[in-house]
Amino acid sequence: MVDSRFLDHKYEYRRRMPHYQKPGRPLFVTFCKLIRTPFPDPARDLILAHCIHDHGERFNLHAAVVMPDHVHLLLTPLSDDKGWPYPLLGILKIIKGMSARSVNKLLGTSGPLWQEESFEHTLRNDESLKEKLEYIRQNPVRKGLATNPEDYPWLWQCRADTPVRRV
Repeated sequence: MVDSRFLDHKYEYRRRMPHYQKPGRPLFVTFCKLIRTPFPDPARDLILAHCIHDHGERFNLHAAVVMPDHVHLLLTPLSDDKGWPYPLLGILKIIKGMSARSVNKLLGTSGPLWQEESFEHTLRNDESLKEKLEYIRQNPVRKGLATNPEDYPWLWQCRADTPVRRV
């Protein structure tokens, strides 16, 4: 039998793990809803709008998908006026904080919406970027939520021929 004090300490430590990022490298990020009941459609609209909001200002967003109980982002943090990359922790704090406030207001609820910890992975090369982009695009299809990625309304992808979309 595992002592519960050990488990509490283990997860407390995990929440304080450092988040490393390399300047100019794309990041694949996943964060999950605290309570895994699905978001209603209007809530997903709001969450996607908050994911896109700082595209071109704090980060370049390559793709985003808002699933019923989690979000995947593929982004590259930009640099501030001093040349330092915007920290992922700050980017996620803004996205998660603003989306939680908007969704709580919409639903007439309050309190935390997202799990504290998120999963992030620094991509190593262009091939990895293409693989993660396709993973994000196919996520709704794999889950049976759409027949084609383009049919899923909460999927956003930046393309060279598409201007930045402000929602």
